[in-house]
Amino acid sequence: MNTILAAVAFLIVAPVIGGLISGVDRIITARMQGRVGPPVLQPFLDIAKLFEKEKVGVWQAPVVLIFLHLAFMVVTGLIFFGGGDLLLAIFALTLSEVFLILAAYSTRSPYAHVGAGRELIQLMAVEPVIIITAVGFYMVTGSFAASDIFSFAGLPILLLPGVFLSMVCILTFKLRKSPFDLSSSHHAHQELVKGVMTEFSGSTLGMVEIAHLYELVILLGLMYLFFAGNLLLGLVAVVIVYLLEILADNSTSRVRWLPALRAAWVITLVLGGGNIIILSML
Repeated sequence: MNTILAAVAFLIVAPVIGGLISGVDRIITARMQGRVGPPVLQPFLDIAKLFEKEKVGVWQAPVVLIFLHLAFMVVTGLIFFGGGDLLLAIFALTLSEVFLILAAYSTRSPYAHVGAGRELIQLMAVEPVIIITAVGFYMVTGSFAASDIFSFAGLPILLLPGVFLSMVCILTFKLRKSPFDLSSSHHAHQELVKGVMTEFSGSTLGMVEIAHLYELVILLGLMYLFFAGNLLLGLVAVVIVYLLEILADNSTSRVRWLPALRAAWVITLVLGGGNIIILSML
């Protein structure tokens, strides 16, 4: 019963929490840039306005693929917060990203195609770290079940500091923050117009934005697992990590895809892989 309640709570509450976090993100970003910024509820207003607009598009395929992107993002959260298998949740998350890439490739925009290619590169960059994270949790807790990790009595970060730092770095990719906002960007300097989302509009783009709200909560929930034994410490750590992501976003310029991919794999091998090797020797 608790599992069902947690899954239902995620389905309803996650986009609200994700929208509020995004609203606070915009305000902090504006303050860093010397601006007042929008109200904290602006993400919700933007999504509502998107669903009021008419969809502009020649092909129906992108709409279907974006719906699947949103659907599998929700499935990821239901598995994760419902206490299911962590590897299955990671598989669903990856599949959701694949549908987003396919949706961009199904359009005829060269900007969307380049953005989709960069999104695929980012997927290649982050997946090894996420898999290593799941393996690390298994080595510490003896289970891949998210419910067992959430209820773990200790602090996994004490044995997984390298994996945690790897996830902090990779989170910049997943949240599309500078310097790794390669495929799409909320900043005006994006040379690809809007990259992977160039051809999406109206309710189609609205579904993408809702999926991002769900994804934000899922990623922060994954970061919380490193502190699962202490609720207060976990929440404080998640807040600090997200503030660091905002700081990086507003103080760094975007890098090219090849250095970004190399940096991600070096981080994976040195921090994440090294941590797993040392842990296996203990």
